Amino acid sequence: MPDEAREETYSVVVNDEEQYSIWRADAEVPAGWRADGMSGTREQCLAYIDEVWTDMRPLTLRRQMDGSAT
Repeated sequence: MPDEAREETYSVVVNDEEQYSIWRADAEVPAGWRADGMSGTREQCLAYIDEVWTDMRPLTLRRQMDGSAT
């Protein structure tokens, strides 16, 4: 089957710093990451990340800048 006819499925993953990425749905999620619950084509997953990841700063930096570091 040609590559263009075969669409990979991806999952959105997020780490403890609330940073987002995509990962092939048929692969084990890497250590330090967890599935977000969104899956679809690469384009769908990236569009979802564009919607939900509005602050690119890592969680620890956001907390530090907000004065609420734990």
